[in-house]
Amino acid sequence: MTDPMHLPPKLSEYRWALYCRSDLLDLAHEPAQPMALYRDEQAARSHGQCMWPNTFRVIDLHGEDSPCGNQN
Repeated sequence: MTDPMHLPPKLSEYRWALYCRSDLLDLAHEPAQPMALYRDEQAARSHGQCMWPNTFRVIDLHGEDSPCGNQN
C-alpha cells in the first residue's frame, strides 16, 4: 500500500547527479548510473565529499557535461 504522505517526485526538479567514480580506483570498468539525484548542487557536493572525498563528481543534468545531452 502506498503511503499517502509520499508524493511522487517531480524528476524535472532534480538537476544535479552524484557519481562516485569508482572507475578511478579500478573498482569498476563499465559506466555507472548516478548514485543519487538532487535539487540542490551544494547538497550533492556535501554528500559526495562525505562518501567519496577523492573520486566523486557532481554533474548538472541541464549543462554541457550532462550524459543526457544538453537539455537547454
